[in-house]
Amino acid sequence: MLFSKQWFLFIAMAIVGLFSSTAAAEDAHSYARLDEVSTPHLELDLAIDFDRKQLRGFAEYTLQRHSNSNLLYLDSSQLTIDKAEIWQHDQWQPTKFSLGDVHPSLGQELIVDIGSTATKVRIHYHTATTASGLQWLTPAQTAGKKHPFMFSQSQPIHSRSWIPIQDTPALRLTYNARLTTPAGLLAVMSADNSLSDNRDGEYFFSMPQAIPPYLIAIAAGDLAIQAISDKVAVFAEQYIVDQAAWEFADTPAMIEATEAMYGPYRWDRYDLLILPPSFPFGGMENPRLSFITPTVVSGDRSLINLIAHELAHSWSGNLVTNASWRDLWINEGFTSYVENRIMEALFGTERAVMEQALGYQDLLANLELLEPNDTILNIDLGTRHPDDVFSQVPYVKGQLFLMYLEEQFGRETFDKFLRQYFDDFAFQSISTAQFKAYLQRELLAKHPQVVSMDKINEWIHQPGLPEDAPKPQSDAFAKVEQQMNRWLKGGALQTDSWTTHEWLHFINNLPLDISADNMARLDREFNLTSIQNSEIAHAWLKLSIIKKYEPARDRLRSYLLTIGRNKLVSPLYRELAKTPDNLKWARAVYEQAKPGYHPLTQTVNEALLYNKD
Repeated sequence: MLFSKQWFLFIAMAIVGLFSSTAAAEDAHSYARLDEVSTPHLELDLAIDFDRKQLRGFAEYTLQRHSNSNLLYLDSSQLTIDKAEIWQHDQWQPTKFSLGDVHPSLGQELIVDIGSTATKVRIHYHTATTASGLQWLTPAQTAGKKHPFMFSQSQPIHSRSWIPIQDTPALRLTYNARLTTPAGLLAVMSADNSLSDNRDGEYFFSMPQAIPPYLIAIAAGDLAIQAISDKVAVFAEQYIVDQAAWEFADTPAMIEATEAMYGPYRWDRYDLLILPPSFPFGGMENPRLSFITPTVVSGDRSLINLIAHELAHSWSGNLVTNASWRDLWINEGFTSYVENRIMEALFGTERAVMEQALGYQDLLANLELLEPNDTILNIDLGTRHPDDVFSQVPYVKGQLFLMYLEEQFGRETFDKFLRQYFDDFAFQSISTAQFKAYLQRELLAKHPQVVSMDKINEWIHQPGLPEDAPKPQSDAFAKVEQQMNRWLKGGALQTDSWTTHEWLHFINNLPLDISADNMARLDREFNLTSIQNSEIAHAWLKLSIIKKYEPARDRLRSYLLTIGRNKLVSPLYRELAKTPDNLKWARAVYEQAKPGYHPLTQTVNEALLYNKD
């Protein structure tokens, strides 16, 4: 790019702007300055290039001006910006742009000169092969072995690695997109996906509801489609599409149950994309098309609370969104609460309470690992990467907070409050301060002397759990523990009616001094080393590491090589890293598994395995 007197003037303007604006002070993880210029609509045009592992094209934004600023501030990470243009005087005209220094968490600030009259801006760019929000799989890494696969994971701030964007959840935007792919592949997005199997390599999408940037999602691969109802379908590789459609057949009933409690589903369709095993999360609530791990396709519908969780985000998270990643509990605590209410409505109180109890156990274990300040709901992250906020705290502590409010005010009153909350803040992003003000006005003040604001502040702003926090306990688990105690003394286990939840409670609560003979006896009687339920296998393999149960070692290797879901693999690597011999073995397995892991999985587990030196 040529430098001129005008260019140096532009740089000076940018420097002055750095000190004269609030610079999106509410979100420390974005360079966006929404109070100056925002981008309420995106037109995206991208070619998916599997040979180069690259997205290439342009992002075009409608501009909404809130000040006299001539600059647009965007977030980017590892993007190559080829050129920028602005729409003025009825034509596209080139304009200047600059990229700031690379920040380890935030990426790079992208500043575009939009002049004083432009109504749109268009940024031409391509992504890096190492984009943190994309994973590219070779044909050999897919089940079909014939075609490649790619998918995005934008939450929390990885959209900026594949789109130059104001990457803050405080922004809400609509979008249209055109994608091109090699022949034979099907492209999908968090938008209005066609159920047609037409694979001509050109696809068009529209998302008319305003969403935060982290909910923009993309995937392409050799996908089959199986309808569950007139509003729900499964997209997946052929090997698993029928299984997944059977597994998640209760999804339409979940939608109806949630609507009855919390108001209408406002996203038209609710489809599910079953991703390859390398997907780093259980699910991602991308609107209209939740991304789902195949590890919950268990064959017995025992893990479908994950579907309830992603569906619940259609109210809590996608509809009413955290304004910054400090406020993640507003997304995940509410969603964990609504998820559990869905499971109770469809499958009864006993199952719901078992899931509450398992979550509570996970939270207590997590609290032991975290620094006290990281156990605060309204966490102060500074400029640490917001990936760090994804612990059990915003999920389960947030859920317990809402359970506490339900207990204090009564379910009928609290349900009425929640339904009104979803209506009043629909398609908005809110902060913890806004929620507290709303809670005070609409619940506390209307029912005085039930819960004080001091108690609310203890829940939201203090570490750990309040003394009077709910402590979910399951009668079914109490019976499991009675059986466990008898079995440890030589008795038999009666497990024919056990659910996955009961098996998890049993394994997770076995005494750590369990004998090698009893480990072998368990395995002999119940084939736990070869069990195909990924959650039960995880619990058993973790115990096997602790107890040095070598017959499970080959299964542990294959498990780590074939599953990339962080929840399932990182606790195993963490346990292996505790002894020198296991650490050496784990590093060797990890290096073999690494090419099939998502970048996020790589980051988490390399911190566990290579920060020991």
